[in-house]
Amino acid sequence: MNGYEINLHHLTKAYGSHLVLQDINLTIQAGESVALVGKSGCGKSTLLRLISGLTSKTQGHIIVGGQEVCAVNPEIRFLFQNARLLPWKTVLENVILGSPDRNQDTARRVLQEVGLQGREDAWPGDLSGGQQQRVALARALIGRPRVLLLDEPLSALDALTRLHMQRLIERLWQELGFTLVLVTHDVSEAVYLADRVVLIEDGHIQMNQPIELGRPHRKGPETIQYEKHILDGIMKSQKKIV
Repeated sequence: MNGYEINLHHLTKAYGSHLVLQDINLTIQAGESVALVGKSGCGKSTLLRLISGLTSKTQGHIIVGGQEVCAVNPEIRFLFQNARLLPWKTVLENVILGSPDRNQDTARRVLQEVGLQGREDAWPGDLSGGQQQRVALARALIGRPRVLLLDEPLSALDALTRLHMQRLIERLWQELGFTLVLVTHDVSEAVYLADRVVLIEDGHIQMNQPIELGRPHRKGPETIQYEKHILDGIMKSQKKIV
């Protein structure tokens, strides 16, 4: 499976007179991992929703896999900050909801991929926060998406669980080949997971920084330098806005 290329051309989104995103131009290569960073309310999550088709654009074009995005596409999956599991359905039943053919064998295989084999009959309420997000990830992956959009799905997890989830996401991205777009406030997480970090401020792209390191991006002097450069960019762009 190969990921889809994403092309955004002069993309603008407004709610009434309030411009959330203005004249965004960005290309994300097929199979690339890109992190979107910036302060709360800068338009990161709105950009994900536009790519997914959950929100309609005001102007411009969103091309995913060579096709204009006009509605929700089953080959583009979205993982939210909250796992959004149905509490009255088991883990297996929640995962099957993401499957086009409702195949139990496929659901069991995907649960094994995310390390939840043996928990198929558990209830969401009996799972930890990290396990719930693994279920949500399995539900997103069961349809073998070409694009996976992550909107801060790890932000509520403890540090150790978050690290395990980061490594899981990286491994599945490398194995399955989908295009990954991640929204995060954590610059370290962005540098760890992404091939490129895009800073959005005041509805505009202020930085488009490649992370030119071999995989995996383990913590060290080079990653720290990238983190510092991105944090400096965030501080400078916020000063300009003020």
